[in-house]
Amino acid sequence: MKKPLISLSLTALLATQAAASPQPAAKPASAPKAAEASAPAPQAASVAGNTINSSITPPEITAAAYIAKDVYSNQTLAAHNADTQIEPASLTKMMTAYLAFKALEAGTLKPDQMLTVSEAGRTVEGSRMFLNPKVPASVSDLIKGMVVQSGNDAAITLAEAMGDGSVDNFVKKMNEEARRLGMEKTRFKNPTGLTAEGHLSTVNDLAILAAALINDYSKYYPVFSIKSFKYNNIEQPNRNLLLYRDSSVDGLKTGHTESAGYNLAASSKRNGRRIVTVIVGTESTEARATESSKLLNWALQAFDTPKLYSADEAISRVKVYKGSADAVNVGFLDNTYITIPHDTGSSIKPVLETMQPVLAPIEKGQVLGKLKIMKGNEMIAEKDVVALDTVGEANWFKRTLDSIVLWFKNLMG
Repeated sequence: MKKPLISLSLTALLATQAAASPQPAAKPASAPKAAEASAPAPQAASVAGNTINSSITPPEITAAAYIAKDVYSNQTLAAHNADTQIEPASLTKMMTAYLAFKALEAGTLKPDQMLTVSEAGRTVEGSRMFLNPKVPASVSDLIKGMVVQSGNDAAITLAEAMGDGSVDNFVKKMNEEARRLGMEKTRFKNPTGLTAEGHLSTVNDLAILAAALINDYSKYYPVFSIKSFKYNNIEQPNRNLLLYRDSSVDGLKTGHTESAGYNLAASSKRNGRRIVTVIVGTESTEARATESSKLLNWALQAFDTPKLYSADEAISRVKVYKGSADAVNVGFLDNTYITIPHDTGSSIKPVLETMQPVLAPIEKGQVLGKLKIMKGNEMIAEKDVVALDTVGEANWFKRTLDSIVLWFKNLMG
């Protein structure tokens, strides 16, 4: 049984862009009857446990698939064919870069470590940074060559270093990391993005990867904003045209093959917000830049992302049965933001719903309910709410007593 616990206005919250903590109502309110019946907006997207449902229509985007996601709230604002498998092309190199950053943090790669391109790397087709097999290159330069110049030779060289000399071993690591991040429909076959049977991803999975690069490796992320890089006396520009046109754009990666079309994963940080878009299957370098700019600007202008709660802040206490404690604090383990339509704070209320009864044992981080953001009778967003503490089982006597209490509650309806 779902039990709504709290409800309050967000007007002050949006005015200050600061955290707010609702107080439990003296008597539980009725669950909004229309919450489950509200229809999604055209091309609106939903992510399990973290949805947005807005009547704001995104601009018309000419692409095979696209997605716009708020990194702070982790909410998808608009999408088309978000879970349809597509060829990622060189957007694949975002995963190669992610694993390179991970190796740098672990110390298994060093920025000044010198690597020599293999014959496979030197002769790989497609874009390259023109590595010379007689002149070793530093890991730092290889990462720049891979990200800025989209060098396939750089990607192969890094992959071999991280895969103990084997690209196949590295590809296994790529797929393991994809599964860990929740990229459920992604299967990598190489570290470059060159067309290969079964080498597939989705714009939703690629947006997950883009957000992970930003959140997990902020120290290394600025490499994606470098506009040009010179190596071996050859200077090549970053193919992300938005870096030259919009000062708020600081990444991420372009991709192109004949079969995939022109792809772009872009990110913009503006007015305290961070938006990621992924667009695939456009017709030209200009088209992918124009369509991405359109989607980024719409997402930044049509929505607000205020901070709701700080990490480990208790937003309510929930009754616990058969536990060593009678109640448990619930909230979020991380700083929590919510994305809502722009200038709608005065008409929006959050409602906390928990599944009743809540039985021990309870682990910290266990999902105990949802915080639903309501506009009238319409639910426009929701987030999972978790236990902030661990609650063990009570002794035999208290468990028996609570079983009797629950029996009577069930009997009385």
